[in-house]
Amino acid sequence: MERLLEEVRDGLRAAFDEPLRHGQLRELGLRDHDIQRLIRNGSLQRVHGRYLAGGLDGRLAEIRCALAAHPRSVVSHHTAAELNNLRVWSSSAADIPVSTAAVWLTCEPGPNRRNQKRDNLVLRRAGLPPADRRTLSGLPVTSIARTTVDLARELPLPEAIVTVDHALAVAVRREELELVLRRQRRWPGIRRAQRAIAFGDPRSESALESIARAVFEEAGLPAPVLQAQFWDGQWWGEERVDFWWPQFRTIAEADGLAKFEAPTVKQRRRVLRRAFERDQRLADRDLELVHFGWEDAVLRPDELAERLKAAFARGTRRTGPTPTWRTTDPHDPHHWPRPQAIPDLDATG
Repeated sequence: MERLLEEVRDGLRAAFDEPLRHGQLRELGLRDHDIQRLIRNGSLQRVHGRYLAGGLDGRLAEIRCALAAHPRSVVSHHTAAELNNLRVWSSSAADIPVSTAAVWLTCEPGPNRRNQKRDNLVLRRAGLPPADRRTLSGLPVTSIARTTVDLARELPLPEAIVTVDHALAVAVRREELELVLRRQRRWPGIRRAQRAIAFGDPRSESALESIARAVFEEAGLPAPVLQAQFWDGQWWGEERVDFWWPQFRTIAEADGLAKFEAPTVKQRRRVLRRAFERDQRLADRDLELVHFGWEDAVLRPDELAERLKAAFARGTRRTGPTPTWRTTDPHDPHHWPRPQAIPDLDATG
């Protein structure tokens, strides 16, 4: 930048509030070799045919340049979920032509507008009523409810339910999702989305738990109780189990590796010891206990279903006292999102 004329530098800084085209840089007095040099030294970055200051966060620059290249569009789908801090998971990224890391946009249908799929950009044409739009960090973004339903129309159930469960837990009421479903009642994928929204449960506390619920459903297993607690005769136990089938006296625990991570070996041993003691307390209730991880739910779902069926068969033969248990209803107000959990959005409509 120092090698540019002072008036060119000032004009460039003033213009960088918005992404610029190559011709606009030339109008400011930059020559082609100036532009290439600024890109090489990091003072300038080029994305989607637009230029922005090099110091801007790379992902934010991608999104802003994509919006500039497609006027009257809004950030949507996977990218809107990313900006809204919604949990998204995909096992099929290698099987689809577009990466979820691409910038996803939605624009109103109109002349010369068509769906696009490229490695770094996905553009969808669809209606965008004011209720489905928000502004987040200065960017036009689909609302959390609209984003959730869009992804539920796009993804298979095990992937969609990860976002639906998380949205219900931290950001939206089911009624808000149902309003979006009604507005999209004739859109592609709407039946898939309706199924995912109806299946959603805010008590799923991790992506693995959400995926496991979909695995159980697709395997034809009875729906488990989520987050059950047990009575030991004096008080309710502190531990809540991930999945509980009271009719089969069987518990299943989803064990992501993060559960056992600790900064030191000593602390990790303490975590493992507490997990062992917890399992022993549950076993003392004369219950079947099945642990599973990501590999089981994602890579070997049929084997996981068979393990659970075997546990159900063993559980029905147990003769110990039936444990007393409790859980909360997923529609309980205590599971409704807290206002402070919703991102600070400025409504645009």
